[in-house]
Amino acid sequence: MGDGTTVTCAGPGTPYDATQGKAPSPDCGHLYKASSTAQQGGAYAGRATATWTVEWTAPALGDAGTLTETRATPLTVRVVEVQVLN
Repeated sequence: MGDGTTVTCAGPGTPYDATQGKAPSPDCGHLYKASSTAQQGGAYAGRATATWTVEWTAPALGDAGTLTETRATPLTVRVVEVQVLN
């Protein structure tokens, strides 16, 4: 996440629903606890990685297998204000 933490999600996450307001993600999220202004370039620099595992079968051919694909991309997150709610 660029701030020294790693977030690992076991699935695709929960779709956004406006009725949840500012509630944190129920299954996959991250909360930045400090502004990124002191970071190089004024933003946290991290990496997002997604891994897919696909199991396939071709019964007519009597064949099957598993494929794993991993993709990664750099990310930057600019956090300019952090509010604390009591």
